[in-house]
Amino acid sequence: MELSNITILIPTLDPTEKILDVVENLKRIGFCKFVFVNDGSSKEKTVIFDELKKTGVVLNHAINLGKGRALKTGFNYILNEMETDGVLTCDDDGQHTPEDIKLVAECMVENKDEVILGTRNFKEKSIPLKSRFGNVLTKGILSFLIGLDISDTQTGLRAIPRTHLSVLLNTPGERYEYETNMLIEFKNQNIRLRELEIQTIYLDGNKLSHFNPLTDSIKIYSIFFKYIFSSLFSFLVDILLFKLLFNLFNGSILIGSVFARAVSSFTNYWINRKIVFKHSSKFSVLKYYLLVAIQLTLSIMLVEYIYGYFRSNEVLIKVIVDAVLFLASYKIQHIFIFRRKK
Repeated sequence: MELSNITILIPTLDPTEKILDVVENLKRIGFCKFVFVNDGSSKEKTVIFDELKKTGVVLNHAINLGKGRALKTGFNYILNEMETDGVLTCDDDGQHTPEDIKLVAECMVENKDEVILGTRNFKEKSIPLKSRFGNVLTKGILSFLIGLDISDTQTGLRAIPRTHLSVLLNTPGERYEYETNMLIEFKNQNIRLRELEIQTIYLDGNKLSHFNPLTDSIKIYSIFFKYIFSSLFSFLVDILLFKLLFNLFNGSILIGSVFARAVSSFTNYWINRKIVFKHSSKFSVLKYYLLVAIQLTLSIMLVEYIYGYFRSNEVLIKVIVDAVLFLASYKIQHIFIFRRKK
């Protein structure tokens, strides 16, 4: 694998002439394969894309479909039409230096089965507040919920071996959330990620970015919102049934817990399998209900013990105990129950 056989993929929307400088610098250090995806740019940018056609392939979206869709368009074209060892994605505005791009590409040459991420140091004062906050939040969520420890979740500088491209075509997401979903998919597929620290460059406070802090953040965290909804909905079913049965069977925590959990666990399993984790194997139900049995046993023991001490507030006690168990349950479900094989 050599630099000359690595394809540079640049998705772009209304680029400035800076993209031409980026390309010239990359050609100077040895890259010769380029794919640009015009994601619905205005007609005024035609002259820039005419120049880019002299260097590589320009793929066009008639309207703006989002960065995620632009990346998929590029990956699909590269897989079908090009002989290449891997793809390196980078931004169009010069925020990634030629030296850093070369460094990331060379690392992929040396580590052929790994995805290489060019990561920024978010402790530097030059990082805009919205970018720093967004990265810290996403980093914490990814680390806690799926055990993915990445220092820069938003980096656009990524070197991906050709063998890993096909899995990305089915990865959900059309806009900026796609880049986060890529990281999750790599984790699900047991693809190793390697980080290389790069220079931190923000031009004019990152004013040229098309990232919308509100709408794009909602899409980025959609998988977590789905799990929270699944847990809260099942949790509500569980608590309401528990209270009803607790009163109906003369204060029996055992009967209330068992029957309430039977209904809520089936609800939770169906939502998690079909919507949250999108897992196809039916054998996951056996592992899931083993987890439910363990979780139910712990819940009954803890609620019985605490209720026996206070002799009141049985619902509040169950809410607190089960809230802790639900958080632990997500990690167990992701790692052992709904984990997808490579």
